[in-house]
Amino acid sequence: MSGLDLSGLRACPGQVWGAVRLVPLVRAEPVTDLRLHREVYRDEPAGPVTVRSGKGTYCTTYVPHGFVADWTGDGSPAAAYGSQLGDGRGPVVCAPLHFPRKLAQRARDKGRPSGGASGTLRFLPLHLALDGYLALHFGGPSTVWEEWTRRAVREGLSPRAERAYRGEAVPGLDDALRVFEIHPGQCGVLVYVADAPAAAFVVPHPDDYRALHPSLLQDLYGELMYQYALYGGPVREDPVQLPDAYIGSLAELRSAAERQAAEWAAQHAGLMADSWLDASYDVRQVYRMGRFRLSRFLPPFALHRPQHIGEMITDGKGRVVYLKTFRLTDKQVRRGHVLHRLAAHDWQVGRAAEAMGIGHRELMRRVEHLGFEGLLKLHG
Repeated sequence: MSGLDLSGLRACPGQVWGAVRLVPLVRAEPVTDLRLHREVYRDEPAGPVTVRSGKGTYCTTYVPHGFVADWTGDGSPAAAYGSQLGDGRGPVVCAPLHFPRKLAQRARDKGRPSGGASGTLRFLPLHLALDGYLALHFGGPSTVWEEWTRRAVREGLSPRAERAYRGEAVPGLDDALRVFEIHPGQCGVLVYVADAPAAAFVVPHPDDYRALHPSLLQDLYGELMYQYALYGGPVREDPVQLPDAYIGSLAELRSAAERQAAEWAAQHAGLMADSWLDASYDVRQVYRMGRFRLSRFLPPFALHRPQHIGEMITDGKGRVVYLKTFRLTDKQVRRGHVLHRLAAHDWQVGRAAEAMGIGHRELMRRVEHLGFEGLLKLHG
């Protein structure tokens, strides 16, 4: 992957509220043959769901809401259909979506076209990405090496708890989303907390964004973003400074303002491409839907740099139509880093430790410290 293709998206001037900076993303031409809307799966949209993930093993996951993607093959508008926002018909339960291995499910609703050129797909926002991170190398070692238990080979890595915060728990985010205006043509937003990239959210159509704008408060955000918002001070606002010496008419004032807006757009577009994804990310296709592709991406788990996991939908030319990201904490990056190194050396601790430039015992200590001690022999 060579980064994000954000063709058709333009950044508008950011809006600041305390430690939160929101940068609106606007489309000149909305995508009409792919539409997203929200669907609630439980009585309470923030309810936990407990699923069985192995022999006698259960894990509880947070399911805030689901997204439904409608697509058409002829480019005709696909209006939002079946939304459960306040229609009084009760919750929609879609059990297959709750299982880690089936987080994207084709839905054949009565009265909806189900041919190859059009259809409906339900998926849980960010859970494709979180599952991709949490299930990274869950298969464990293929051979019972000296250090690994037989359970590690037989059952793989057990589910682990990951700390995350709902958007409404991030100080200032709810006020920012409530107070700031939604721009005409807005199809996304970049969320910065203490001027650190926290999340990116992009949808195909402005009507989709208006419907899904409040869902940002139900989404997941990393512990780092919560701490930045809680302890970080207000970020600097960018005042508008136009050279009045060269402005002698309303037309010149308009031209100067348009140049300033273009500079902002170019600045944020470059920051987004550099801060979220680059060529080192691993992109894996999850579902094919007409001319669109639903994919999740994982970072290289390189240490000491901001990294995100997430999911996106791209069109036939690779341009981003839908995007949602989650910034990992440093500890989550270290977990992924160690797992990557172990898997690259067939889970042989000695070879992996040599490649990492550390001793055998030190790597064993790191594996235990990162929460994988149940896979190791006590005296390996």
